[in-house]
Amino acid sequence: MTDAAPGTAENKDLPPISGRGPAATPSASRRTGLLLTLVLGGLTAVPPLSMDMYLPALPEVTQALHSPAATVQLTLTTCLAGMALGQLVVGPMSDKWGRRRPLLTGMVIYVLATALCALAPDAEILIAFRLLQGLAGAAGIVIARAVVRDLYDGVAMARFFSTLMLISGVAPVVAPLIGGQILRITDWRGVFVVLTVVGLVLTTVVWRTLHETLPPERRHPGGLGETLRTMRDLLADRAFSGYLLVGAFGFAALFAYISASPFVVQEIYGASPQTFSLLFGVNSVGLVLVGQINGKILVGRVPLTKVLGTGLTVIALAATALLLMSSGVFGPVGLWPIASGLFVLMSAMGLVMPSTNTLALLRTPHAAGSASALLGTSTFLLGSVASPLVGIAGEHTAVPMAVVQLGCAVLALASFLGLCRPWQRGEGTHGGTADGRATL
Repeated sequence: MTDAAPGTAENKDLPPISGRGPAATPSASRRTGLLLTLVLGGLTAVPPLSMDMYLPALPEVTQALHSPAATVQLTLTTCLAGMALGQLVVGPMSDKWGRRRPLLTGMVIYVLATALCALAPDAEILIAFRLLQGLAGAAGIVIARAVVRDLYDGVAMARFFSTLMLISGVAPVVAPLIGGQILRITDWRGVFVVLTVVGLVLTTVVWRTLHETLPPERRHPGGLGETLRTMRDLLADRAFSGYLLVGAFGFAALFAYISASPFVVQEIYGASPQTFSLLFGVNSVGLVLVGQINGKILVGRVPLTKVLGTGLTVIALAATALLLMSSGVFGPVGLWPIASGLFVLMSAMGLVMPSTNTLALLRTPHAAGSASALLGTSTFLLGSVASPLVGIAGEHTAVPMAVVQLGCAVLALASFLGLCRPWQRGEGTHGGTADGRATL
């Protein structure tokens, strides 16, 4: 196992939440670790909160703003694209100026943009405010990953990413349920009001508790030129680029589900917003549970490359089954077979996402912010492409969703095998072995 890097949360040499030096007692150390987990989990929950609380309201927004479904789906696409581009800016900024200042600036702008979404008079202005919301919300995503890389290494990092899935995974479980209940008492604008309050609370907690994790001596003083050279060097690492593409195509398959499922479940199969929210929550529970099995049982016992390969294979098989069912190969099928296929696909993401992040960031201890930005930008950009693709054939068939998911799964597997080459020693980690036991 790789030793924890100096200043990791395991060593408690550099507590991320405390300005008073090392933790004095084991109980204080546990409290510090728990608070760090909750804060970073909250930051990584920003994307599913911004997306999933709004999903049950999509059909209502199309009616209230007198816009076609394809236009309203752009409110998802632009938010996702904003999160992608924002990470590309904030990640290098955090390598240069530290994690805290860019994070707080982004969170304040996120709160303001979300409040403006609640006041949007038409779809075009809503799309613009959602873009700003995504650009600002990117700070929480990219810096949370960079903080984990600042503080953890090896098995500890893999386990922490899996633990983060438990926290951030609660967001997609409860967000659609909350969104569905909000729609019982108010309209879609109330969803953004709640998101504004959530963002304000999270910003306050970060300001009061999360201290700097990147000391000045580890920062990059260079400007734009050095930033571009750093990203070029990262992308020149074949295995890092492979993991980047695996994560990006995996997330695109996930976002194809996120974007299409409100119309597939409610419009095609006739489910209510509350039933859709319940199914979405069950699928998210599957993702969280598999992620915890990965972190608590598999990490340290099974090579991460094998875990990742298994997860990608299951996603490909589930997408194949969804395509066969939705295209009528098995005759007419109801909601529950489709829901079962989506559950398997979502659950397998619990193996893919933490493993991909860990294997990629293990190769980049010298530029965690820039590496995190590239990982996040690629996933969100491909996700934003997947969103409009699922609506190409209209709102009355689930075939486009299944086609996009299967295509993304195949491309993710091809990237894993062609670029990461998990069977070769030295490709599993930077300077380590691929078996995942010695160095993950």
